Amino acid sequence: MRRLLPHPLLSVTLAFLWLLLVNQLSAGHVVLGALLGWLIPFATSRFWPEQIRIRHPLTLLRFLGVFVIDIVRGSFQVAYLILRGPTRLRPVFVAVPLALRSDLAISLLANTISLTPGTVSANLSADKRTLIVHTLDTGDAAALVAEIKQRYETPLKKIFEQED
Repeated sequence: MRRLLPHPLLSVTLAFLWLLLVNQLSAGHVVLGALLGWLIPFATSRFWPEQIRIRHPLTLLRFLGVFVIDIVRGSFQVAYLILRGPTRLRPVFVAVPLALRSDLAISLLANTISLTPGTVSANLSADKRTLIVHTLDTGDAAALVAEIKQRYETPLKKIFEQED
């Protein structure tokens, strides 16, 4: 069964995202979404070196909620910063030491940071222990690092790496 449906959660998620993107609930789109949800993970399964296991699904839902709230909040903050003028910006690069070890969790952390307005992941060290993050405006780099670790890294570690 695992060979025919290598990533069931991803398949369901892709099918659901397809229906959201087309904004229609017709039989044809449900079938097409299900087909894409099966075909994409099936075709890419050999590129996934490790089996994904979500250890704490409720933490994942909480993480997604925090992420959506941070996107909305960051959008308003960036709009305010732009309207306020570029001369008042305090951009900075910060080094975030990583406690995450799995490639998937590190990738999700880097993407989460980059998708949140006002921050972008700039570089991952060769040993995968430090992530360089650029922020558009911060007065306290240590507080930014602590916020990234508390809001994003800790839940991702619990979801993908920690045993029950």
